[in-house]
Amino acid sequence: MSTQQLPPAQPAYILRGHTAQVHGLHFTQSNRRLLTGDADGWIVSWSLAHKRPVATWKGHDAAILGLASWGRDRVITHGRDNRLIVWKLSSEDENNMEITLPVDNDGSAPKQPWILHILDVNTLNFCSFAMCYEQLSTTTSQELTLANSGKFSPRPILIGVPNAMDSGGVDIFQIPSEMRISVIGAEKSINTGMVMALSLQAKKDQLKVITGYESGHTMVFTQKSPQSEWQKIYSAQPHSQPVLALATSLSQEYYITSSADAIIAKHPLGSPGGTLISDSRPIKIVSTKHSGQQGLRIRSDGRIFATAGWDARIRVYSTKTMKELAVLKWHKDGCYATAFADITDPDIDGESVGESTTPEGTVEMAVVRQVSTMTVAKERRDQRARWTHWLAAGSKDGKVSLWDIY
Repeated sequence: MSTQQLPPAQPAYILRGHTAQVHGLHFTQSNRRLLTGDADGWIVSWSLAHKRPVATWKGHDAAILGLASWGRDRVITHGRDNRLIVWKLSSEDENNMEITLPVDNDGSAPKQPWILHILDVNTLNFCSFAMCYEQLSTTTSQELTLANSGKFSPRPILIGVPNAMDSGGVDIFQIPSEMRISVIGAEKSINTGMVMALSLQAKKDQLKVITGYESGHTMVFTQKSPQSEWQKIYSAQPHSQPVLALATSLSQEYYITSSADAIIAKHPLGSPGGTLISDSRPIKIVSTKHSGQQGLRIRSDGRIFATAGWDARIRVYSTKTMKELAVLKWHKDGCYATAFADITDPDIDGESVGESTTPEGTVEMAVVRQVSTMTVAKERRDQRARWTHWLAAGSKDGKVSLWDIY
């Protein structure tokens, strides 16, 4: 059967429960959970094994701009109410949370998770925050391993948001101290307008900030040590309209931008030393003929990326060739957000459930665990959900589609 004769792809599941457009998506807890956030400030944590909510709360008084996780039990939400909040939400905490979805809420305020930190930030730009772990040279590999395993508080993180006084600049905060540790001023030589998209990349003491602007410009700034001056190492204007989204590769070799125009561009990130990129041009510029692609995300294996389109389509591209690989259509209204499950999570790759391997390589049931058949079936269902190559898409219709692709 030829490719042209295949029926259109259909989502594996549809998550219904939001009454407003879905602006934020994020897989967390090693793909056990999917966080969704809507334009009314509601947040829902979904079990991917059962496709049902395990926690719902109204976290903000305005639209959700971004979602992230910090360690194994902390959720970060960014709302248009000028607040960025860190919540404590572990699997045990879910037992005390309400699961009534926004569509069924009677107007009462559900219980919220425990608040650990609140930052007052600028949200005039409609720009979501950026986050990375602080990579200080004084932190040992053993400390990082313990922090990642959840045996004590996760290592500090850096948060990037548009500057509170100058919407063309960037503020960088450290959490848990909640202190603003650095500021990148607005570009003086170029009228860039507001910051529309951000990304942070840290390696040892070096920090890179990638920005996308209202003017269609994108730039890379680097700081070689915590107290040194910021240096602009890359600047380009591949877009004629505001940059709507950008995402950096896990390898930190390149990043991709999308815009209100039909252009998608791939850019260099520079050498690890943060030296000036001599050829200040994108690696590749592609005219897709489809304007308004946002919510751009690169999958963790670096092979594909996806965009959410104003035309209600989710498009999947190759990061290597920048060619369109798939067009996913189910939603009737425009799409705003995408998210990939982390398929390179070591917690997933190294785990087996219900079985054990003998030194001879044969597989047998792990009798020593003495678990019931029901428990094994439940764990296998959980494992299958975590191993699936999920792509989630959020739409103006308030629904979230889950696709199993590549």
